[in-house]
Amino acid sequence: MNVDNEDFFLIIITVYQFVNRRLTEYWRQAVRMPTAYRVGNSTLRIQTQFIVGVAIVGVSFLIFLYALLPYTRNKQLVSDIYRHDEHGHQHGAEVKKYPWIYNSTYPLTRPATTPKGVRYRIAVISDLDVDSKDKQKNFTWFSYLKKGYLTIDVTKKYVNVEWDQDLIVLRSTLSQGGRGMELSELVVFDGKLLSCDDRTGVIYEISENTAIPWILLTDGNGKTSKGFKCEWATVKNQHLYVGGLGKEWTSSTGQLLNFNPQWVKIVTPLGQVEHKDWRQNYISLRRTAKIEFPGYMIHEATVWSDVHQEWFFLPRRASFITYNDKDDEKKGTNILLKANEDFTKIQAANVGPLIPTHGFSTFKFVPDTSDSVIVALKTEENEGHIATFITVFTITGEIWLPEKEIGLYKFEGIEFI
Repeated sequence: MNVDNEDFFLIIITVYQFVNRRLTEYWRQAVRMPTAYRVGNSTLRIQTQFIVGVAIVGVSFLIFLYALLPYTRNKQLVSDIYRHDEHGHQHGAEVKKYPWIYNSTYPLTRPATTPKGVRYRIAVISDLDVDSKDKQKNFTWFSYLKKGYLTIDVTKKYVNVEWDQDLIVLRSTLSQGGRGMELSELVVFDGKLLSCDDRTGVIYEISENTAIPWILLTDGNGKTSKGFKCEWATVKNQHLYVGGLGKEWTSSTGQLLNFNPQWVKIVTPLGQVEHKDWRQNYISLRRTAKIEFPGYMIHEATVWSDVHQEWFFLPRRASFITYNDKDDEKKGTNILLKANEDFTKIQAANVGPLIPTHGFSTFKFVPDTSDSVIVALKTEENEGHIATFITVFTITGEIWLPEKEIGLYKFEGIEFI
């Protein structure tokens, strides 16, 4: 028996109203004509018909509820819909109904058809690190939101990017350890534009050029006092997956401290958060590149593809040797990794030339390309020099737009808005 959530609650309310109405009628009648009775060997004279009627209704209602129990036994109650397999992924067959109405609008702005191709509204977000502290306002931190347009003609393999002249400043007074608003990703989820602060773990909704705090993600398994260092976010099965660096957390010289960056947060549109250990998934990814600890692979660009039913990763950095801050600046990659849903099959390919100081910080599939064309950002942090580049290529590695500098800020999130 298949019953939608709304129908289920409507039936409950209807039955409740019926029983309540009958009870009300009974008590009104009882007040007008009190029950007569005799003590001793005499019989009690009460309204047995009403009691039998209420009992029948009550038992029938319980039987009806029990008939709906397969709905709960199939793990589709509100309290159980967040269960996943051991790898931390939801399977579509497990969750057929959700206790929410999801807004699947994407992109948020309708694209325009022009003589040069389809024109999309895009935006990028900055992570200014320590420079995000506002020097003019006390206890305030900020990030830059840069908007523009991406025009693409897939038949001609033509791509052009234009940017708005002005930057939008997003401010917040939330911080941790004196740092905040170091926004690391942009993603549309449930019809909203979201970004995550990799210092506080706060996910912000960006609306009308304002950063509005939505939820707080805590580090590791969630039972810590530190904010989650979120680096990537993607949507899968109406859930927001938010991930960290994907490597073991080490000191500046490579000493192992914890595994907190190897956890992933799974967020519902209602804001509930589940913490999933992805350590084995990350290990499987780097082993594809023949890397073992203390070598590492850093992830800041991850997207789930509904079309391919695969995870796509563009690692920012990779190394066969122990991490240290200085050498890490020159460990950029040109690797594209694809993994099936449970990470039992992983493929690796190269995309474009390898520039050691440039590493992927974010990417999205261009809409209406069947998840075959990617727009990505690569960032450079080398001996104090900071820059960001935009590039467009196919999942087979064909470059449509070579790296093009977009500014001397570190932009770590891109989205079609």
